[in-house]
Amino acid sequence: MPTFYNFRENGLDYSFDDIFVPADLFREGTLWAWGNGGNSGAHGNAQITDRSTPVTTFAGGTNWKQVGCGYRHTAVVKTDGTLWTWGNATLGELGNAQISTKSTPVTTFAGGTNWKQVSCGEYYTAAIKTDGTLWTWGNASLGQLGNATTTNRSTPVTTFAGGNNWKQVSGGGGHIVAIKTDGTLWTWGRNNSGQLGTNDTTTNRSTPVTTFAGGNNWKQVSGGQLHTAAIKTDGTLWSWGAGANGKLGNAQLTDRYTPVTTFAGGNNWKQVACGQYNITAIKTDGTLWVWGGGIRGVLGNGIITNASISTPITTFAGGTNWKQVFCTSAANPVIIAIKTDGTLWTWGYGSSGRLGNAQITDRSTPVTTFAGGTNWKQVSGGGRVSVAVTYDDPVI
Repeated sequence: MPTFYNFRENGLDYSFDDIFVPADLFREGTLWAWGNGGNSGAHGNAQITDRSTPVTTFAGGTNWKQVGCGYRHTAVVKTDGTLWTWGNATLGELGNAQISTKSTPVTTFAGGTNWKQVSCGEYYTAAIKTDGTLWTWGNASLGQLGNATTTNRSTPVTTFAGGNNWKQVSGGGGHIVAIKTDGTLWTWGRNNSGQLGTNDTTTNRSTPVTTFAGGNNWKQVSGGQLHTAAIKTDGTLWSWGAGANGKLGNAQLTDRYTPVTTFAGGNNWKQVACGQYNITAIKTDGTLWVWGGGIRGVLGNGIITNASISTPITTFAGGTNWKQVFCTSAANPVIIAIKTDGTLWTWGYGSSGRLGNAQITDRSTPVTTFAGGTNWKQVSGGGRVSVAVTYDDPVI
């Protein structure tokens, strides 16, 4: 579900905004998918079979730029600014004015060549255009479309808040979190565990609201199943929502309705990603940290156990060269991460080929995908599949 970039490459630093501007930062971008094909067509390869090794989509091409995954659907922005979706469409999450499943990429009903960033929630999609407007579609039963209704939409609609200053958006299980260019943080949708950060759990929100913490120094945010995590411009990491399994990382198991800092503290956090039972984060020193439920070996610490870790720990692989991480929001989670050398690593739930390593067994330590390679640039995962983009032939 969440997607973010912040890394150093070829002697230059790239942050979230930089990766999209200019759009032709990289000429080529092949798109790969693996995992459970189910009956949703989420691989986009015109088939519905499981894949334990990465496969390219039916559409092919080398101009894919940024990808987001929902529970059973996928959305991707190309370098030409067009937005493509495929997979399950039961609640309109493909945005193509239909509710029929598609196993090959289709463009959204809105069309256009000015899409910049996309993120998928459980059964909905949210995307930002280059003009700064924010659009949502799909399931609205919990108010997650942010347009002041609970009516499902099969075509993109703007949020009730409107505006043209949205910078980053992330979809959770039933809520959406987003940051504006002024540094303010906004949330809406499901709020049963305090995941909106509004100091209450009584009311779902169908229009965007700011968190109880307020402030205008939020930098990157990620929505989990029932929790949220965000990094401020000062490098501090904050989390809130459901505390079960210790996923808030504050050495407690209780829900928090307003943002709290992790037990590890510090002001050197760079990127964070939320799953269903976990939070994963990378520091500016390149170390990778994981906490929460240990189901299926997802903590990456060499142990397959259901035991929870309520404070951040480093993975078994260690190292100081982690660049980007993603944690799937699924009952059987997978963590996917990219190193600065361009290699792609996975661990956690292995059934249906979710790890992409030509096997179907769980792994409690990071493994490379069967495809190998050193040109992986961005990754996302959903309830059943993992999708990644490889960028070749860099312009710079």
